[in-house]
Amino acid sequence: MSAYIPLIITAVIIIALLVGLYFLSRYAKKLQDKQAAASEQMREMEQAVSMLIIDKKMMKITEAGFPQIVVDQAPKLSRLSKVPVVKAKVGPKVMSLMCDPKVFNTIPVKKEVKAMVSGIYIT
Repeated sequence: MSAYIPLIITAVIIIALLVGLYFLSRYAKKLQDKQAAASEQMREMEQAVSMLIIDKKMMKITEAGFPQIVVDQAPKLSRLSKVPVVKAKVGPKVMSLMCDPKVFNTIPVKKEVKAMVSGIYIT
């Protein structure tokens, strides 16, 4: 009987891991659906804007000069990590805009560009 105890413990651990992976995959699917809905909404709200790029940096959201409501709505993980921020002159206003990481490297500094903007996010 004592020879079966390690086998039973191993079986229980494997079953617990499989159950954990099942719930983790359901959570990941839910997050993926939420991200797809948010990106679709951003595409609907896009508009072309001509702007003069003043500066671009990787910085924390709390240091970027965004309004407090934007900082409060950001997930805690993104508050701690650095995000691509572009300081641009849009019309007569100088604004801090968050940028898509794919687009961040292609934006030239000290040049006028035409970009698709959705709220404060450059796509």
